[in-house]
Amino acid sequence: MSFTAQRMNCIDASGIRKVFALAAKMKDPINLSIGQPDYDVDEAVKLEAIHQIKAGFNSYTQTWGIEELREAASEYYQVKFGVPLHNVMITSGVSGGLFLALLATVNPGDEVLFGDPYFVMYKHLVNLLGGVSKPVDTYPTFKMSAEALEKVITEKSKILIVNSPANPTGVTMNKAELQAIADVAKRHNLLVITDEIYESLLYDDAPATMVGMYDNLILLNGLSKSAGMTGWRIGFAAGPEDIIQSMNTLQQYTFVCAPSFAQRAAVLALKADMSEKIAAYRRKRDLVYEGLKDSCNPVKPGGAFYIFPNAPGGDGDAFVKTAIENNLLIIPGSVFSDKKTNFRISFAASDDVILRGVDVINRLAKQFS
Repeated sequence: MSFTAQRMNCIDASGIRKVFALAAKMKDPINLSIGQPDYDVDEAVKLEAIHQIKAGFNSYTQTWGIEELREAASEYYQVKFGVPLHNVMITSGVSGGLFLALLATVNPGDEVLFGDPYFVMYKHLVNLLGGVSKPVDTYPTFKMSAEALEKVITEKSKILIVNSPANPTGVTMNKAELQAIADVAKRHNLLVITDEIYESLLYDDAPATMVGMYDNLILLNGLSKSAGMTGWRIGFAAGPEDIIQSMNTLQQYTFVCAPSFAQRAAVLALKADMSEKIAAYRRKRDLVYEGLKDSCNPVKPGGAFYIFPNAPGGDGDAFVKTAIENNLLIIPGSVFSDKKTNFRISFAASDDVILRGVDVINRLAKQFS
């Protein structure tokens, strides 16, 4: 007799984590797999966290988070996008917010739509909760179109997850494109979850958010990528009062609250100037794109720190296997997609590592062509 719940059969260990485990066994790998910034938390934010710890701010906060951070999150959207946030709660990272949002809204059999390629958690969390994952094919542009979305909506469709800039492609959607998606959601009375964790890392287009485009919308954002605070677990959610209250109730019985001292420091992090980081990552984006455009024909990412090239030979799994044998860590596209034609690179790395990785890929491409 197995004591493991049957729901665990709906998910598998993250393919990304499997690569991370492999990296630990390799000697000085060229690592272009890690989805976290290569810059550290700003010194002023670190000092604020230390100050809060020493001052004794180490206990539980209220479940929905401290008032200063909730207000700062709303102000951030007001200043940047011209739309304040309503009913803000602080979550244990965007991943924690995503789990609460889906747990509060997905019934068994509900269809949850999202673009393919997709962030790995979308599919597995939906399946874990008894929902039905319905990826929307976005190849070859990796942008979800209103027309493609319309084609897959059924009477069981309930939730749409939008991620721009996107993981794993780095592709972004502008205001008009997001509005077209919001209009489809409104016509079909879908609940939209907009995952905007990478909105601060934007290189070409004007900043855009889905907040304010549609009432039945849950925003998820956080400090892991913009501030490099991946281990601090600070995110925030905003949306319809009844859903946010349900998420807050669930947080009482799961995460309890986000780390207290980190919440205080995050108020400062939300106000940080991102211009130097954006310029540095735009340059890294150009470095990897220009290096691979002839061998892998990638779509040029407009944000985040990922690029999703076509695998030489057409089999991403086979190409990544060979890359790893050549001491290069990248992620097979099949981890993020129902297809296996691509692979993911994270260019959150030093220029030297990026150039070494590009050289290996271009050398291997000749073997697979």
